[in-house]
Amino acid sequence: MAHDALALEEIDAFYGDSHVLHRVSLRLGEGRLLGLLGRNGAGKSTSMNVTVGLLPPRHGAVTVYGREVTGDAPEAVAALGVALVPQGRRVFRSLTVRENLAVAGRKPRGDFPMLWTHETIAGLFPRLAERSRQLAGSLSGGEQQMCAIGRALMARPRLLMLDEPTLGIAPVLVQRIFETVAAINRDGVTILLVEQNVRRALALAHRAVALENGRVVLSGPARELLADDRLKKAYLGM
Repeated sequence: MAHDALALEEIDAFYGDSHVLHRVSLRLGEGRLLGLLGRNGAGKSTSMNVTVGLLPPRHGAVTVYGREVTGDAPEAVAALGVALVPQGRRVFRSLTVRENLAVAGRKPRGDFPMLWTHETIAGLFPRLAERSRQLAGSLSGGEQQMCAIGRALMARPRLLMLDEPTLGIAPVLVQRIFETVAAINRDGVTILLVEQNVRRALALAHRAVALENGRVVLSGPARELLADDRLKKAYLGM
């Protein structure tokens, strides 16, 4: 029976005096893909920051693979197999593609689903293989996103968190990113996906959670949410 890879329980989070998350709870099963939906400012990125230890919650608990990590340092959470691809990609612009991948390399661990290498990353993203000696700062936006995802995979995560992976990317590469996310999940990596393209996110996800003003307003199987009139009206203009 699959266990939870991630559980947020009754999370309250603040930036200074600004109350951003209000008793947010969600669960992500091991090997599954959860879509985290909501408009700008809804609390999606904040939920990820709380998970990886960048923002300690003021109330509630964060559990990763059965271990409570509430308030733990980011490196401690990462050591459990959690990797974040942040919004804006944040590649090391002065390093080559290959150097970006190498800097995140981690020694194999038996409980991680796949041993990602330069070769397997090249299989996912042939463009990166073609540009392995090119400075990451000279890549297109879509290629930088590929590099950022590849770098995260080199840490051999059990749980991969993707914050707006198709934001600002040329349409010709968006399909490739979505296909790659699905392939990574099929290879056994659990995924938390924040994505503005609600229809595409729900097509990929097993379950989804929608946030509004820092509160959970919808939660359930992705197919059911896609048919929910409230979600259609709020996000799909229907």
